[in-house]
Amino acid sequence: MRIPVLAGVLCCALAVPAQAGHDLGRQVLPVGDGWGSAGTGTTGGSNASSVHVVRTAAELRAALAAPAPRLVKVRGVIDLRADCETYATGGYTLDAYLAAFDPAVWGRDREPSGPLEDARVASARNQAAAIALNVGNDTTIVGDGKGAGITGGNLRVHGVHNVIIRNLTFRDTRDCFPQWDPTDGATGNWNSSYDSVSLNGATNVWVDHSTFTDQPNTTETVHFGRPYEQHDGLLDITNGSDLVTISYNRFEDHGKTMLIGSSNTSTTDPGKLRVSVHHNIFRNVEERAPRVRFGQVHVYDNLFEAGPTYNYAWGVGVHSKIVAENNYIKGIPAENVIRHWGGTAITTRGNLVDGRKTDITAAFNAAHPDTPLAADAGWTPTLTRGLEPAHKVKHLRAGAR
Repeated sequence: MRIPVLAGVLCCALAVPAQAGHDLGRQVLPVGDGWGSAGTGTTGGSNASSVHVVRTAAELRAALAAPAPRLVKVRGVIDLRADCETYATGGYTLDAYLAAFDPAVWGRDREPSGPLEDARVASARNQAAAIALNVGNDTTIVGDGKGAGITGGNLRVHGVHNVIIRNLTFRDTRDCFPQWDPTDGATGNWNSSYDSVSLNGATNVWVDHSTFTDQPNTTETVHFGRPYEQHDGLLDITNGSDLVTISYNRFEDHGKTMLIGSSNTSTTDPGKLRVSVHHNIFRNVEERAPRVRFGQVHVYDNLFEAGPTYNYAWGVGVHSKIVAENNYIKGIPAENVIRHWGGTAITTRGNLVDGRKTDITAAFNAAHPDTPLAADAGWTPTLTRGLEPAHKVKHLRAGAR
């Protein structure tokens, strides 16, 4: 089922003079509000001389390409999805791909190659060109009114500085052409591309009061005995991104939710990936809430609510320095909040598990004595605007309007 684009009466984006007053688009990240307020701070396109009001994908692309600073207001739902056959080329069909790379035919000791894999790559390239939205320096993108959002799109904040994203609902960013890799793990895996929002080499970014979900397509099929994964991350922060605040968002009905850090051997991530994740709701997500490598990441005053496929919340990856405090956790055993991914330490304090103050690191260590974690990540957050006791976020309200 497709979510319809809300109809607009104009054929193109409106560039209107800036108005006096303090609307969402004119607001900047407050001083002290997480890592995104460090350095030069995060102001986005708040001082733009005009406002681009957009209702369609073409209007949004044009607004994002306009001279900076730019303030873009999205009205209604912009839907970038199309039938997967629209992008397919070179003879690619899923049935043909499955027949060619069935482990019973292809085996399990090498990745797919040959004409059908080349066709999959070319088809994926067509989809990427259709759904990617590139964001430039000094930009604010904000939902203008209730229900504004982007469906099926990949908002790319890549190699840029000073970006604000607020009050948008991101739905169903779906990969039509996942790759089968029989060498990934003991039984192989399907791997997808495209995050709803991806930060890659970006600095001073604020993502606030937005909703991220796989709805309405949350059911995965199975091929070769593995989930046919069509959704990648909701909000991933990688490749040397730095000084980021993620606040008052809702992440729900998804698997791999938020990855901070590119790889265990990255040369661009050390010393970067300073991220604050606060007052967000993680509801019915399986994992990566967040998973961290390298970065100094402050996870505070979030609400975690487990779903039926819950795996873990905080992934302690190599050289990670997570401080997780004053979070409220519902329906998750304390020993299952953390997953060891090669890190050595995590600071956890002031967290409540089903209403009870709990030492989550101690609970993890007791359940996993072969991979214990030290209880001090080695740094103390100072940019903690809004920090409050965990019981205050038991009934947190967050996400887009």
